[in-house]
Amino acid sequence: MDTWRQRLYVIIFHTDTPAGQRFDNWLLLVILASLVVVMLDSVVAYQQQYASLFDSLEWAFTLLFAVEYGLRLYCSPKPLRYAFSFFGLVDLLAVMPAILSLFFADAQYLMIVRAVRLIRIFRVLKLRQYLSQANFLLTALRGSRQKVTVFLVSVSTLVTVFGALMYVIEGPPNGFTSIPTSIYWAVVTLTTVGYGDITPQTPAGQMLSTLVMITGYSIIAVPTGIFSAELAAAMRGADQLKRDCPGCAKDLHELEAAFCTRCGHPLFPRQDQQR
Repeated sequence: MDTWRQRLYVIIFHTDTPAGQRFDNWLLLVILASLVVVMLDSVVAYQQQYASLFDSLEWAFTLLFAVEYGLRLYCSPKPLRYAFSFFGLVDLLAVMPAILSLFFADAQYLMIVRAVRLIRIFRVLKLRQYLSQANFLLTALRGSRQKVTVFLVSVSTLVTVFGALMYVIEGPPNGFTSIPTSIYWAVVTLTTVGYGDITPQTPAGQMLSTLVMITGYSIIAVPTGIFSAELAAAMRGADQLKRDCPGCAKDLHELEAAFCTRCGHPLFPRQDQQR
């Protein structure tokens, strides 16, 4: 039993094995599918036509997340520590809205908090490695793709949560007719475009829109900074010689360097040793 529990722990909590990577990838796909169902269910035309299908899918997703949460508690060496950790609370929130919807009808839209679980992609993307290229721009683009992807996922999570909250706060009477429409408003506001076709009318909605605008100003320059840093690193790498140090295995050194800057070992064999 302990061996099975340890194997389950490696699969669920580790991403340095093929099984762990497959588990995280499938988990992310299920989370995305559940978010799509919640969004479509908020559209009146789809909800009236596919209400029973959406309900069945939502309970199926809830069951999967509940089983996953139970397995995490079961195989975790310290279940209480996991339960009260950030990811543990997020995993619990992925299950609670469906249960609350049995008592509160509007609570089903709180299932959008599952978008927060997408930050697990940080653990998956950190395994990606990029090969250095001769072209500076191509190297910078490939080197920053990981960070930019994580940044876009984080922004997508923010606009999804902000849109869902605005839909709950304002609702159809004030122009927020569905969660996708509210997400559109969040994107327009976060990017400081501000078309003005949809505006919040309640004090709570205006406070949330203020937070969205401030957040937009704080993150709008992040992708440019990421790319600039990678471009500078690629240009510095072009001025370095790729040669493994015999002492510490450091692989990049200055072009005219004769000794390793880390351990001081000679990079080239001495002439008296070659004779």
